[in-house]
Amino acid sequence: MQIIPAIDIRGGKTVRLLHGDYSKQTSYDVEPAELARHYASLELKKLHVVDLDGALDGVPRTADVLKRVLEATGAEVQVGGGLRELSHVEALFDAGVTRIVIGSLAVTQPSLVARWFEKFGTDRIVLAIDVRISEAGDANVATHGWTETHAMTLQRLVEKYLPVGLKHVLCTDISRDGAMTGPSIALYQELAQNYPMLAVQASGGVSDLNDLVALRSTGVSAAITGRALLEGKITDQEIRSF
Repeated sequence: MQIIPAIDIRGGKTVRLLHGDYSKQTSYDVEPAELARHYASLELKKLHVVDLDGALDGVPRTADVLKRVLEATGAEVQVGGGLRELSHVEALFDAGVTRIVIGSLAVTQPSLVARWFEKFGTDRIVLAIDVRISEAGDANVATHGWTETHAMTLQRLVEKYLPVGLKHVLCTDISRDGAMTGPSIALYQELAQNYPMLAVQASGGVSDLNDLVALRSTGVSAAITGRALLEGKITDQEIRSF
């Protein structure tokens, strides 16, 4: 299992949100490019970059900052936030981004996203599935900055995209995001076991090394973590152990 550091960008700065709530933002005194350079020094091979302004506005907003991040690291960089048009996607790939991350659009415009799978190839698209766990235990998909929850379940959305070659899935339990309360082990274990053909990225709740060890046992291919790294809850030595 790989560690994928998350760099969330808002107003050109490194931030983290609690449960995706823009009113619950923590800002960090480190530039995104500087942070990317630090992670590269730890030999981490991938980065997850989120354009929070783009996610809010529906138009990518971090071109200049992203350029500096890409120049600072030789890692594979996946980027999400505000991707609604083909031109947005092409601009990111032209800039050197390895993969794009598609969330709400996969639910609202599945035909469009399916065409992107065909055009760019299955290895270049990550399907971001953000879920809320209901009292009945169903993982219901949330979209539009997590403001809308759908009847569609995680399983139904995954199976909708399997015929077009879905390979990469980033799954976030919203209730754990940014809270460092531990990841939803059962959720990721079920996802990895039911769909062994997928490279699953688990996101939300990682607080320390023990959480990473627990996630590794589920069979996911990667763990995305932001706040725990930013606040030193996972040491550089522990990161290198992965």
